[in-house]
Amino acid sequence: MRNAVWARLLAALTLAACGDPAPPDAEPDRAPAPTELPAAPGPTFSRDAKMDTWAMLMEDQAAPRHPSDGGGRAWLEKIVADDGGDRLRAAGRGRFHLVYEAGPLGVRKGGAVYLQTSPFWDWDTPQTTFPDGPGYTEVRSEAPGVTLDARTVTSNLMIIEIGGRALAPGERIELVFGAGVEMARVDRYAERESRIWLAVDGDGDGVRALLDESPVVDIEPREPARLLLTVPSTAKPGAPFRLAIALVDGLGNAGVHFEGDVVLEAPDGLALPERVSFDGDAAGARSVEGVASREGIYRVRARAAHADAPDLELTAESNPLVVSASAPRVLWADLHGHSQLSDGTGTPDDFFRYARDVAALDVAALTDHDHWGMRPLDRTPELWDRIRNTVARFHAPGRFVTLLGYEWTSWLQGHRHVLYFSDEGEVLSSLDSATDTPARLWAALAGKSALTFAHHSAGGPISTDWNFVPDPEIEPVTEIVSVHGSSEAMDSPGRIYSPVEGNFVRDVLDRGLVFGFIGSGDSHDGHPGLAGLASPSGGLAAIFSEEATRDSVLEGLRARRTYATSGPRIWLRFSVDGRRMGSVLDVVPGEHQELDFAVAATAPIEWIQLVRSGGIVQEIAGEGALDFSARAEIPRLESGEYLYLRVLQEDGGTAWSSPIYAR
Repeated sequence: MRNAVWARLLAALTLAACGDPAPPDAEPDRAPAPTELPAAPGPTFSRDAKMDTWAMLMEDQAAPRHPSDGGGRAWLEKIVADDGGDRLRAAGRGRFHLVYEAGPLGVRKGGAVYLQTSPFWDWDTPQTTFPDGPGYTEVRSEAPGVTLDARTVTSNLMIIEIGGRALAPGERIELVFGAGVEMARVDRYAERESRIWLAVDGDGDGVRALLDESPVVDIEPREPARLLLTVPSTAKPGAPFRLAIALVDGLGNAGVHFEGDVVLEAPDGLALPERVSFDGDAAGARSVEGVASREGIYRVRARAAHADAPDLELTAESNPLVVSASAPRVLWADLHGHSQLSDGTGTPDDFFRYARDVAALDVAALTDHDHWGMRPLDRTPELWDRIRNTVARFHAPGRFVTLLGYEWTSWLQGHRHVLYFSDEGEVLSSLDSATDTPARLWAALAGKSALTFAHHSAGGPISTDWNFVPDPEIEPVTEIVSVHGSSEAMDSPGRIYSPVEGNFVRDVLDRGLVFGFIGSGDSHDGHPGLAGLASPSGGLAAIFSEEATRDSVLEGLRARRTYATSGPRIWLRFSVDGRRMGSVLDVVPGEHQELDFAVAATAPIEWIQLVRSGGIVQEIAGEGALDFSARAEIPRLESGEYLYLRVLQEDGGTAWSSPIYAR
């Protein structure tokens, strides 16, 4: 029975992974509710609540572990890659020679050792049925009298049951994963310390525990395939700015080997070096300083040719740089993403290094799940300590702001990520009865320098229960776009999969809730700030803040001085009667108000749409322009109304201003 629960839980991990969206026509689970549910005031659950997933998690959490569960040790003796060497490449194949050694309590007859590859990112499943097929696994032991029955339980999971007699302390099992001609496929994303998991059910009751240290492998990126240029969105005339240059492989993986020159083409008015040399040791990322001599909108172009492949030329154009003495500073943030410590890929160090050096973000937060992944964060304090220490080490006020956070992963009321604006904070789990509803979570966070953010609120993998109305002090903005798609409205470009009708952000604005808008990547592929490189959608938050500090970022979010994009760094200005996005206006006499907006896009503009209190009231054709600005009179906003701007590029990139409200 326990094995069946584990198999279903692994299947849930695979299918409902927060960063692996289902196809657009996927339907949410509609399993019957379990007999016992946590109490909460009012309407309790999201309409697409995953009751069965919650029940399995609770059952696993309550299952007793025998002292022999998780006992022993394992190591990797040899790797053979598909090119005959020992270095694995993303989406490549390998053969892995593993050894498991029983611990002091051994493994009883009827107990088992489990071999599990990551349920995320395309690792092959271990199997013993097809010798010529991918993932074929040989299992043997020289312990006399011990028999082994190895079989695949579910995707990515193999059980090796102990028969004949118990496996005594110190006796070993040898495994060759990828023993056949097809070998075994590895993670499609580059990753250090990628684990091949082993677990042990020492007493044979069907409940297993992971080894303290399962073997790890490093997966390297492939050849350079993309050139990325990133500049800040605004700069003052005569003031220096930084141009970030990065080379990545075809799926956005960093750390590529590149030896050659990147030749910069700066428009008149910008002073930049003519070329930047890479010697193969810079991990494919560099930055240089530039200066703008006069006001205007600028875009930098570049081309790069690898010294080993001069005929393969990569080209790129930067996001727009708006040079103005009066333009407010924009900080670009990705406030939601995952590492291998839950259901993502890559180490926490690599997460922040990518955010800073490759994506050139100003603000980043790693928000691994409270209990979703191989080792639950809420029950593994050393993992939380590792995240806290990494956040503190990478924090550099004025240059790069890091935030401590995690994802509160409720399968009953929806997912939220929690951010702390100091070096201290705790994991308040959605499986803990003290914090198992949004109301209880907010009560536990009261008085702390912390915010929460509803995530993929309109649909898959689970929508938000908006009957829990957040305090604007603790949840002033909402995430309307991520790797899952857009939760803005039913008519939104790139709409989220499995949408719940009436649950979009625009629907809750119509009910009177007041939010600013942000986007977040929810990257699980190790690419914070650039989740859209390998997925149909991404997400970024633009925060108006003159200082790159935690306090300033918190103040900007609470004041709703933000806007959202689906990934591209579109510059956006939007105001009514001189009050910028996020403002709440008092209703005063008069027939009209002055609307003022400007856009500097990263691709030709298709449409600029004005959304007012429930629907689109005006559309302006972009006609392929990159830059657009306008002033116009609009009918005065009445009490309870809201207004925001939506910009759609021809390449699908989208930006949404935060709404302006009237009271």
